[in-house]
Amino acid sequence: MNLLFEKSVPGRACTLLPDCDVPNAALPEQFARKQPLHLPELSETDISRHYTELSKRVHGVNDGFYPLGSCTMKYNPALNEEIAALPGFTGIHPLQPEYTAQGCMEVLAEAERILCAVTGMEAMTFQPAAGAHGEFTGLLLIKAYHRSRGDLQRTKILVPDSAHGTNPASATMTGFEVVNVPSSPDGCVDLDALRKAAGPDTAGLMLTNPNTLGLFDKNILEITRIVHEAGGLNYYDGANLNAVMGVARPGDMGFDVVHLNLHKTFSTPHGGGGPGSGAVGVKDLLVPFLPNRHVVEKDGHYTFEDAEQTIGSVKAFYGNFLVVVRALCYMKMLGGDGMRDAAQTAVLNANYLKKLLEPHCDAATPGLCMHEFVLTMEHLKKETGVSAMDVAKSMLDYGMHPPTMYFPLIVPEALMFEPTETESKETLDWAAQTIAEILERAHTDPESLHASPTRTPIRRPDEVRAARTPKLRYSFDA
Repeated sequence: MNLLFEKSVPGRACTLLPDCDVPNAALPEQFARKQPLHLPELSETDISRHYTELSKRVHGVNDGFYPLGSCTMKYNPALNEEIAALPGFTGIHPLQPEYTAQGCMEVLAEAERILCAVTGMEAMTFQPAAGAHGEFTGLLLIKAYHRSRGDLQRTKILVPDSAHGTNPASATMTGFEVVNVPSSPDGCVDLDALRKAAGPDTAGLMLTNPNTLGLFDKNILEITRIVHEAGGLNYYDGANLNAVMGVARPGDMGFDVVHLNLHKTFSTPHGGGGPGSGAVGVKDLLVPFLPNRHVVEKDGHYTFEDAEQTIGSVKAFYGNFLVVVRALCYMKMLGGDGMRDAAQTAVLNANYLKKLLEPHCDAATPGLCMHEFVLTMEHLKKETGVSAMDVAKSMLDYGMHPPTMYFPLIVPEALMFEPTETESKETLDWAAQTIAEILERAHTDPESLHASPTRTPIRRPDEVRAARTPKLRYSFDA
């Protein structure tokens, strides 16, 4: 498929923009371009067809099954978009007077109230732009808390080996030393190892529960107690709350700070790199350190306040506001009972698909899972030479997005599935049948899987080279 620049025809044009409604201003000579802009010259028809063709080359939730583990690729209701598109929301400016933005401030306050109820926290900030940014913010709060107490020897963050890769990265960026805590054979945190690791230098623990194996840690209360007794704080990675919203609260599990990916659990788009929202909730002990510009209600109206010992701003203004609008619409539409039903259906769907696939391949952990599960292709690779990558790439030929590959790292040849609550039984049956067919081909025709995908616009690019030496600029002929 050619680029717009390659489709350009000199002299061709279209009139998409209205005439300028303000007088033209002369541009000072020092700011004037020395060469004309390289812009493609196309008709409106050319442009429309180009982007329509591009749309056929992508795969989103609206196109088909998208079981990307740990990412919660659920259907985003159209109502969310309609509400977020209201002029009162889209026409807002972050620098306008507070009294003119009371409705938008009420959105932030109401979203905070609901999310605090869901998580068991006392306050929340919407400044962080996405998940890892929320992690970073949560760790800054933990650091500020210890510093305020003169507890400067607390320099270590405990991170289980099943954690999301951003956890140790965020801890390192915050200036902490990461201490790895191994898992026990059942896939949960090894309590003995945790007790040995926790001590006077422990600043906190970062934990996902359910973890990346899709398991709810049965020892969660003991885990958080161990860290608290050592003087540390507990951070909950709530990037994916889809299994427990309306059912269990991180605050009741003993966590002091939590971040949420509103663009995952709470049904807002997160394709193309954003925008997202990594909202951070805290217990009372961390409220004094929250980022600037927190909405509070005083004398019947809303205003912004800075916390007493604020860590400052982690993003300009108040975060990605329209993402919060979409999330609030979703939460109000579901209500408390609906959230619980969504979580329970997500768990049901994951266990149903896992049960259908277990006769054909190995599960990383036996028994019931939560909202996601992990399969291992280790034995398949030894028997046939077909890797997890081969299986995942083959799924593309069937119109199915692959699951998360090679994560978590503690599982060899891992494939992580998360069907979410928005998939029907019929879709799950088809997915299981399709994957079973692929696994059968691994034994009868492994070479066909090595060559997959064969029906996609791009087959198997060199992903490492593409990431390290990307071509982001079009080269014009001299």
